[in-house]
Amino acid sequence: MKYLHTMVRARDLDETLDFYCDKLGLVQVNRYDSDAGRFSLVFLAAPDDVEAAGEGQSPLLEITWNWDPQDYDDGRNFGHLAYRVENIYQLCQTLMDKGVTINRPPRDGHMAFIRSPDGISIELLQAGEALAPQEPWASMENTGSW
Repeated sequence: MKYLHTMVRARDLDETLDFYCDKLGLVQVNRYDSDAGRFSLVFLAAPDDVEAAGEGQSPLLEITWNWDPQDYDDGRNFGHLAYRVENIYQLCQTLMDKGVTINRPPRDGHMAFIRSPDGISIELLQAGEALAPQEPWASMENTGSW
């Protein structure tokens, strides 16, 4: 058995792709548009996984966008995604600079949570050992939920 992808639904595809690609840094590796089914599937990979994704060797994030407007409650759009990152402080700062709220700051130098525009929680985990605690992260309070 091999993990293939995680699917989340998007209310607004442009807003969702802006978040995952332009802000978080994921890369679109495939797209399927179904005129008959009135939906699009967009497959995204982490930058370090793009080559492996092309060979079918890396898990992907599948964004499902139904062309007819729909509201998704928390039960239909998922729980959370998790990504290992090279420098959690640097990424969180980059995300904040782009207007993303850090819901659970990386106070411990190891873990943070953010949310997509569709309310999907995303866990960011520091690669290797946790980084030494540093400000402003060490004293930053949680914002909202994740």
